[in-house]
Amino acid sequence: MSNVFEHTVARGRPAEVVALPKEDLAIVRDLGRRVAEIAALPIQEERRELWRRHNSLDPVRPMILLFPEGGWVELITDTDLRCTSERGRAIEYKLLQRIYHHEHFADDTVIEGSWIVQKAIETTGWGLEPQRHASTSERGAWSFEPVLNGPDDLAKITNPVITHDQAASDARMAEATAIFDGILDVQLRGVAHISYHLMQQYTYLRGLEQMMIDMIAEPDFLHETMRLLVGGHQSVLRQYQEQGLLSLNNNGTYHSSGGVGYTEEIPLPGYDPVHITPADMWASAESQELAGVGPEQHEEFALHYEKQLLEPFALNGYGCCEPLTDRLGYVFQIPGIRRLSISPWADTRIAAEELGPNYIYSWKPRPMDLVGDFDEEKIRAYLRNTLELGAANNCVLEMILKDTHTVEHHPDRFDRWSKIAREEVDRISSTK
Repeated sequence: MSNVFEHTVARGRPAEVVALPKEDLAIVRDLGRRVAEIAALPIQEERRELWRRHNSLDPVRPMILLFPEGGWVELITDTDLRCTSERGRAIEYKLLQRIYHHEHFADDTVIEGSWIVQKAIETTGWGLEPQRHASTSERGAWSFEPVLNGPDDLAKITNPVITHDQAASDARMAEATAIFDGILDVQLRGVAHISYHLMQQYTYLRGLEQMMIDMIAEPDFLHETMRLLVGGHQSVLRQYQEQGLLSLNNNGTYHSSGGVGYTEEIPLPGYDPVHITPADMWASAESQELAGVGPEQHEEFALHYEKQLLEPFALNGYGCCEPLTDRLGYVFQIPGIRRLSISPWADTRIAAEELGPNYIYSWKPRPMDLVGDFDEEKIRAYLRNTLELGAANNCVLEMILKDTHTVEHHPDRFDRWSKIAREEVDRISSTK
């Protein structure tokens, strides 16, 4: 689940820049050279071009992406790291992930030869911040502590104020350049991943069960809160623009709840590279908390507001874990809608028939297949069914394996899953 406050860091907590020990510097530079070698392989540009065509609804074949997410801790463990400093180990881990991905997974991830430095963007927050109780179990679920308890609390919600700490950004660039100059392409980037989670934000403040009750008992209160949140997000976007903090995401930037942004449709000719606007970008939204409500309620309490936030952007994605196949008519009304998340709980037949060649069918296969009895033939049949439905309806299909919190310490399952997926994509492509 994405963090609703993911674009900025809290004011007063800029990232520290720490000089690496000589031995750590040598380790990460060697790994950087290996990443650069991988990035220079011809397959990377071939994949970029496939993604450009795919994202422009001119597909060559179904695309595959694999995100181990929580499973990474079982693929690269602390004992695999050689750096001794905390900062060195953090950099080492990111580089090892790219190398591991290239050497193990048969998907369509593009390994880029860049090192992205995030601008030091700070926020004052929303005034009323989420409170929750941590789980006593490692990586366990936390519980809500509602802080929005009635109309009087609405006055506590304030529009975030955004600032850019130029000195901190310069320091970050200096550190990265000192490490990777001449090895990787060091780039300073602002806000590139734009994703709105209004219902998640409301739930964090109010509680999940209470949110459901509010739709029936307190609809006016829910609507008023949504209007406040929309106004706050619109204010944040204006501040990003005014301060030149938006960055292009027509590249390998993660998009929506899975996918990448490679496209030549944006930015439009004549754009200002110093002041990127929403018209130059992808964005997305989701309301997975509403998986258990009807289409009309989803539209009234979420989509109505999400459309206001997405309207300025050139291309949009929608959805996460919520099954959208009973409410696609509403989703299709989103301005610039291009990528739709079809979750493991959605009806893949309806999705294929409704999306056809007009939208990106961003299918999320079951991550549960990687735990318990790893049945390769069952996985193959499951993937084949959706691929065949997609082919029969001329779908622009992508298969994105994510939400993989564990493989029960069998890291080869990711490798085997991606190999099966590649074989099935090759099979369906050869029959066209």
